[in-house]
Amino acid sequence: MKPVRTLAAALGEGSLVLDGGLSDQLRAQGCDLSDDLWSARLLADGPQQIEAAHAAYVRAGAQVLITASYQATYEGFARRGVGRDRASELLADSVTLARRAGAEVAREIWVAASVGPYGAMLADGSEYRGRYGLSVRELERFHRPRIETLAAAGPDVLALETVPDTDEAEALLRAAGGCGVPVWLSYTVAGDRTRAGQPLTEAFALAAGEHDVIAVGVNCCDPSDADGAVALAATITGKPVVVYPNSGEEWDAKAKRWSLEAPVHPPFSPDRLHTWQSAGARLLGGCCCVGPARITEVAAVLDAGRVDERRQGSSRT
Repeated sequence: MKPVRTLAAALGEGSLVLDGGLSDQLRAQGCDLSDDLWSARLLADGPQQIEAAHAAYVRAGAQVLITASYQATYEGFARRGVGRDRASELLADSVTLARRAGAEVAREIWVAASVGPYGAMLADGSEYRGRYGLSVRELERFHRPRIETLAAAGPDVLALETVPDTDEAEALLRAAGGCGVPVWLSYTVAGDRTRAGQPLTEAFALAAGEHDVIAVGVNCCDPSDADGAVALAATITGKPVVVYPNSGEEWDAKAKRWSLEAPVHPPFSPDRLHTWQSAGARLLGGCCCVGPARITEVAAVLDAGRVDERRQGSSRT
């Protein structure tokens, strides 16, 4: 159902379950995502597939659904011959499809409109490097129209996600300022630095004083890199932390696929959730190669934690 609380209010009361990798579920449904538009192509060619993928995560226990707009940009659609008006419709549809997928369940489902980095539009893996050679002002100009369109579609939050460097984070925050929708800011990281190499202390500090930013954290990274980043984000910003790492596999930008070999680092595991929660995480889920089965495990761990909290609370009364 459509939420009766704001996402910020819900985060103030406890932890919420994010969904997992939308593309993973779409592939499981038999969709071809080899196009440069990736899952965004299906906004035009297979919207029913996107809604079905969202619904799979709702059944798995997700409380927050991230839209299929990560790689949806006016520039990317234009390369496919899609005009600006139609592109605006498709961006708005991404919010509608997620909202519809959560409408039939008797619990609150929040919708996060995904705003991916400039590198996602390039479709060459550069979102894992950053440093595109563009100024903050140029990046702001790129992001603003899409943010305005998504905000007008009525999501509960804008997910400024997989951000590889501080210049782009600054541009995204500027572009989202005054849009009337709260945001979360989530970096993709390597160790204690952004993918572009800036210290996370500087990266998280950009959001510390931003009233519209309701959560800060990391996504699309190795789970082991999330461990330290969660605590750092909480300490620097004082805000709830969002964390949704990959399974632990490596991305092959040339082949446009995740490695099939066993991860080098410890994989994503629900066992890490308690560590992240203790450090300040309130939005917890998965990114690439984390599907509905794993989100079911995440939901079970968080539900068990809530039961324990209630028991402890009643024992003290």
